[in-house]
Amino acid sequence: MTDNDLAWETVDSRVAYSCDGFDIYNEDVRFPNGQTGEFDYLSENEAVVVLPFTSNDEVVVIDEWRQPVKRVNRALPAGSIEADDADRETAARRELREETGYEAGSVEHLTTVEPANGFADSVFHYFVAHDCEPTAEQDLDDNESIHVETTTFEDLVAAVREDDLRDGRSALAVLYYQLFER
Repeated sequence: MTDNDLAWETVDSRVAYSCDGFDIYNEDVRFPNGQTGEFDYLSENEAVVVLPFTSNDEVVVIDEWRQPVKRVNRALPAGSIEADDADRETAARRELREETGYEAGSVEHLTTVEPANGFADSVFHYFVAHDCEPTAEQDLDDNESIHVETTTFEDLVAAVREDDLRDGRSALAVLYYQLFER
């Protein structure tokens, strides 16, 4: 069996809903068995997630209000890649600086994932940043309210284990780093 044996054909595609940050697409599709149907999915820009370590091995974290779950959420800096970002590393450095006021000495790619490819085309590029220093001012978007602090990596691992770090992007970064990079 090949990928072509499983592929759906897109017959027609339209934006059903659009807002700042994402679009919802509605598509007419033809399945491999020849039948047709509709499929809806969320489309958004690719994003970066940064696991930032200070020079004394603390991790820079943010606390941010998340409207869908109606609570403050502990997380790592993350955000969409913008048109004027030269590359993904530039986007990672920019997001770190904008959300936290920290700038990285070095940045390296960890992994890339499609976190919800059953209903979204989201792509997250994960980076680890080292020697981060608080040298800039936060430059938050109008809909961001972020508190910045540092914690130990061990505390982040424990928070994932105890269901206290519930942001999926951040939990994956912590666990990936724990499993493959440490």
